[in-house]
Amino acid sequence: MQYRVQGIVIRSMDYGEGNKIITLLTREHGKLSVVARGAKKVKSRFGSSAQLFTFGDYLFFKSGQLGTLNHAEIIEPYHKIREDLHRAAHASYLAELTDRMLGDQEGQPILFDQLKGSLTAIQEDKDYEIVDHLYEMKMLMFAGYTPELSQCVVCRESREAAAFSIGLGGMLCERCILRDPQAIRISAGIGKMLKLFIQADVRRIGQIDVKPQTKQLLKHLMRSYMDTHVALRLKSRDFLDQMEKYGV
Repeated sequence: MQYRVQGIVIRSMDYGEGNKIITLLTREHGKLSVVARGAKKVKSRFGSSAQLFTFGDYLFFKSGQLGTLNHAEIIEPYHKIREDLHRAAHASYLAELTDRMLGDQEGQPILFDQLKGSLTAIQEDKDYEIVDHLYEMKMLMFAGYTPELSQCVVCRESREAAAFSIGLGGMLCERCILRDPQAIRISAGIGKMLKLFIQADVRRIGQIDVKPQTKQLLKHLMRSYMDTHVALRLKSRDFLDQMEKYGV
């Protein structure tokens, strides 16, 4: 069966001597993998369209698990991302997160739109870490792990958030804070930022000015929540951590 889709390359790996297997996130069919024959060769017609982060039109034939690419046209190559280490590192994290959290033919149009919007935001030099957290939250929502931020997870009353419980999956009010000794104290501003990650469309965000200490706490909260409820070890995230550790 022949398919024509718009997709974003979220993974590209060598296959045999001259071929590549590319994994696409598409609006219509979720995550798909296709063989781009000859893509590793210097003069290949698929060389550019098989590169990571490329957004394009892809025509392929599929009869089994893997499709075979017949034609590709690049819509947005995201050159600026690939040409800069920091942009590429953050974009790689979002691509790997998508690939690892979705199964074959799994996904939904909103995830495609949010990934494409996130790559555009990174290319436009919007705050990379805030973009990461917005997309992480969308992936958590897709997987069914949306944190409870509108009411206390213990008493179920709409009180002001006093802390965030990683294990219980959401905010705690002052009265219930002792129910989780590991709960992390948060300010009203942190609570608003977490709600923003749920509600905001990354395609419509402007420049967000966040204090460094606030960003560090947000990162700690999001990383801890992801590690507890999703538990994925990602090479791209380890690379981001190494860059931060050595001040790259």
